[in-house]
Formats: sequence, C-alpha cells, structure tokens
Amino acid sequence: MSTLKALKVLLIEDSEDDALLLIRQIKKGGFELNCHRVETSYDLKLALSSECWDICITDHNLPSFDSTQALVIIQQSGLDIPTVIVSGSIGEEVAVEAMKAGANDYIMKDNLTRLVPAIERELRDAEARRARRNAEAEIHYMAYHDALTGLNNRNEFDIRLRQALQNAQHNKLQYTMLYLDLDQFKIINDTCGHIAGDELLKQLSVQLRRQVREGDTLARLGGDEFGVLLENCPLDSASDVATKLLLAVKSFSFAWKNRVFAIGVSIGMVVINDQSSSVASIMSAADMACYAAKEQGRNRIRLYLDGDVEIKQRRGEMRWVNRIKAALDENKFLLFRQAIIPLGEDGLDVNRRYEFLLRLQGDGEIILPGAFLPAAERFDLMPAIDRWVIKNVFDYLNNALEINGSLPEGPYFINLSGASLADDGLFEYICSQLKKHHITPSNICFEVTETVAIANLDVTARFIARCRAEGFLFALDDFGSGFCSFSYLKAIPVDYLKVDGGFVKNMLDDVIDCSIVESVNSIGHVAGLKTIAEFVETVEIMDKLKSIGVDFAQGYCIERPEPVLIDTLL
Repeated sequence: MSTLKALKVLLIEDSEDDALLLIRQIKKGGFELNCHRVETSYDLKLALSSECWDICITDHNLPSFDSTQALVIIQQSGLDIPTVIVSGSIGEEVAVEAMKAGANDYIMKDNLTRLVPAIERELRDAEARRARRNAEAEIHYMAYHDALTGLNNRNEFDIRLRQALQNAQHNKLQYTMLYLDLDQFKIINDTCGHIAGDELLKQLSVQLRRQVREGDTLARLGGDEFGVLLENCPLDSASDVATKLLLAVKSFSFAWKNRVFAIGVSIGMVVINDQSSSVASIMSAADMACYAAKEQGRNRIRLYLDGDVEIKQRRGEMRWVNRIKAALDENKFLLFRQAIIPLGEDGLDVNRRYEFLLRLQGDGEIILPGAFLPAAERFDLMPAIDRWVIKNVFDYLNNALEINGSLPEGPYFINLSGASLADDGLFEYICSQLKKHHITPSNICFEVTETVAIANLDVTARFIARCRAEGFLFALDDFGSGFCSFSYLKAIPVDYLKVDGGFVKNMLDDVIDCSIVESVNSIGHVAGLKTIAEFVETVEIMDKLKSIGVDFAQGYCIERPEPVLIDTLL
C-alpha cells in the first residue's frame, strides 16, 4: 500500500466546480491534500501571511483581479512558493508574459493530465532551491561564527572592530575591547583530553554570553581566547562588565568524569576612541594588557595605558616573537662555534672541544642571543629553537664526517633550554636525528644550566638518564651560581661541570670568586667529572686555572666564536 504525499495547496479560483476538478485531479496523483481556496487579493494576502504553502494554483481571470496581480502579491510576500496558472482561456502571449512575471508553468483546464507532473516538478525544484539556500546560509553562518561555541568568530570580530574604529574616529563614539585568555585551560586539555576542553569551552561560552549586553559582541578568537567589543561604553561601565566576566569564570566549575576543575581568566582592556589608530594596534594593545594581567598573577584585569613600562616591554618581546618565528620559517638562524681547550699538562687529553652557539641574522648585523632568547623563553619558542640547533649541528657534523672521513673525538656541546627538557617529544627527536646521520652519540654533549636543572630536578634527571643510556654526554653549565646545589650532583648524572664565568673573569681580583672556582673544581673532581672554566679572557686567568687544576678553558683568550660554515669544517 503506497503512502500518500501530503500537499498544502493555496488555490486562487472563483469557481467551486473548477476547484473540485483540480482537487480531484491532484488526489488522483497520490497526494493527501490540504487545500485552501481564495477569490480576492485581500484573502490571498491573508492566506500567505497566516500559513505555509507548498504550491499555489491560480486561475487567470477572476472577478476582482487576475493571475498577473496574484503573482505580484505572491512575490511581494517574499515567500518561495511555486505558482502554476490553470486557466480555460489564456492565449500564448498572455502565458509568456505570465511566465516572465514569475509563474512556473501554465496549464489549460482541458488538459489537466499535465497538472500532477507539473506539481511534482515544481516541488522538486522548490526543494532544491531550499536546500541550496540552507547550504548557503550555513556557509555564511560558518564564515562568521565559531563552529564549537556558536559565538562570533575572529573574522566577524575583526569586521565589527573595524566598524567600531570608524565610528569612534568619525562620530566621536567610545568603545572598549576586552581580551580574555583563560588561565589553567591547558591543564584540563592535557589531563582530560581535547574532548573535555571543547566541552568546557561550550559551557563557559553560555556563561560569558549572560554577562554582556544585547548589542555587544562576544567572540571566540581562537583556542581559549575570547574577545568582547562593548559598544558606546565608557570606561567605568566597561570595567563593570569585565568584572562580571571575571567573576563568572572564577565561579564556574567544570565537572568531567568525577573530577571538578576550576579555572580563571586574565583580561586585557583597551579603550577605542578617536585617538585609536588601527585594528591591529587595538588588538595588540589588548593582547599586551592581557599578558600583563597574567604576569601580575593571573585572574585579574589590566587596562592598557600608553607609557606603561611592562606593556612596553611586552611590545618589544612581541616584535622579537615575530622575528624568531620568521627566522625559524626562513632558516635565518646562524650557528657559531667556540673552542674549548684542555689545560692539563699530562698530555692525556689533547682534543679540542667545541660549543655550538646560536646567533640571529639581522639586517646587516649578527644579533646575539641575549637580545632574543628572553622573548623566546617567555613565549614558549625555545623547544623549536633547540630542535633547529640540534638538526643543524647534526647536519654540520655529518657533512664534516663525510668530507674528512672522521671527526676529532670531541665532544661537541649543544645547549638545551628548560622548556625543551619538559618536551616529551625531544628525546625521540634527538634519536630520529641520530638515525639520519653517522654520528656517534659520545661525540655529543648536551648542556643545561644549573638553574634549569635544579628547578626541574626530576624532569632533568630522567631526561639525562635516557640520553646517557644512548651514549650521549651531559654538562651542567653556569655551575656555582647557586652554590647550595653541590648536593644535587648526586641526583644529576653528568660528565662535565662548566664553572660559572662570572666567577672566572674576576678570580684574579676577588679572593671569594677564586675560592668558588677552586671549590667547584675540587668537588667536580671528587664526583669524577671534568671541569670547564668559561669566560677565560686573559692569559693570566688561564695560568691560574692551570695551577688550580681545572681541566678545560673556554673564552676570548683562546678563541672568539666564529661562524660555522661547511667550507670551514672541523
């Protein structure tokens, strides 16, 4: 038994007999009909406004109006309703004009067998148009809304921010932008996974929506960052909204698999007025203020003010961040090397060691790491930089090996940052690079500073143990700066101690510095380690180090750092 297809027909017809003929014909076509008949333009308008219709069938000539007027009324309604003219007296010219005016088909009353096929065709076409409109609407919505939270996305926020800036500049209106960055969100992502993180963002977005006014813009800018654009809002009112948002996040508890998490938010606030210069400067100011809020202890609000020392520092760091990322992408970092020579007179170890050092290629200058590494450390770029160094050192040594047939015994020193030690994938990366090259692990000595090692003692010890199990060597750099850390040598398995150069360069003029160098050297030897003195700048210092019994020396007295080039291989 076939299922009848439901059909809602708006019938414009003054003859009841003709209407019954049409209804009978449509029902024969397998439709379950819901039909409403109108005879006047007023009734037609009323029917269009009060009900949804699948199709409209109209006679051409009616006592008060005709199909042309009916088509105008249907088009003015804005509804996409297929319209078929069924008439007993319509000439070809009139039919053509009716089709131009918007009719989908015309059928003579003496040939109603065409009616059902025409209806089915128009229904299919109407469904295709609806599907296309829905798809276009969905694409348009996705272009301006965040798929996860349903909030406005970065693209839409930028558009509205640009409009706000124009209004502020031309109409003297004042807006305020808030930049929100969630605190501790990464912990939830790392411990519970991204599904939990996504669910938190969806739930939190609902809470944030409730804190902003109807005409304001709330957007997810990306990750765990949100933007709020407060329209025609003075600073006092904006501060109230920012406080509401802060408290809403602070009071929000997220439950996931029998665990409850609390998060916070750092908020940067910037006023937009006729003095504001560009969208980019507004976003940058809000981001810098937000970061300053995090630096102050998180879960707080920070207003951007010109001349703020912390924010100026942040701006300078952001410039370095962009340069560092560009240098990584464009391979504009440079490797330098500096010799480490043996000081012993027994002649048992005469091999030079080399430490590889990092530089940045500037515009006609070589930039030392002290200028850009603080920004790299602050913005978590050190793991990427360390990987660049490892790869390029391995490439360099492998080329030297292939050309010379062998390498001096080394080892060759490579610095690692604290952030890299905590990078779970770094050990695997080192091993993958080792497989690509013909380098003996004992030719490589990784070094970390004493401060980093002690601050992350368990992580450092585990990482060093894994590397040494593969045959790599390790050195503790800047040793002696903490001095209370001698006991940590038992927990950190290393091969070399590099004496902090701050003590070495003053050891001839400062008895305490000299004593510290002697102590570090003595304890290092007791622990079975080789010692290296850094910052050896004069022959007199080198002679003193020899008399103390330090094993190796490194500094300008011996060799200044020089660029590493393939045509000047070891």
